[in-house]
Amino acid sequence: MQTEVHIPDEGAMRALGAGIAEVVRAGDVIALRGGLGAGKTTLARGLLHALGLVEEAPSPSFALVQPYDPPIVRLPVAHVDLYRLEDDADIRELGLDDYMIDSLVIIEWPERIGDRLWDHALCLSIAVADDGSRCLTAQVPDAWRDRWPPR
Repeated sequence: MQTEVHIPDEGAMRALGAGIAEVVRAGDVIALRGGLGAGKTTLARGLLHALGLVEEAPSPSFALVQPYDPPIVRLPVAHVDLYRLEDDADIRELGLDDYMIDSLVIIEWPERIGDRLWDHALCLSIAVADDGSRCLTAQVPDAWRDRWPPR
């Protein structure tokens, strides 16, 4: 299933992340696609804040994987940024499968994984419109059908 959502501004992007936080489960994967500045990290920050993170979530661009664990969030989260990775061996070394055992995995730049993205991943592609708003296209797998769109 594919759906589209219009997102007028940064506040709405954070609100969408907060809505997603209400329905996420350990083992979920959210893949965020879009160019630089599209709003991937903004959506992730809204989600993390709604899960209980008080401080501002840094972009995981340099750390590659930024883990968050209870009690600072209600369930473990691995926020991943694959932008700087191109080598399959580097991606495998991150151990993303291990995070899915008990964590939510949020992946920015999932296209670096290629066709190995998990079948149960919610894929959100963000495009910037001429007026600065965003159009989010969701590829909704069976695992998310009863949870998308979030309320």
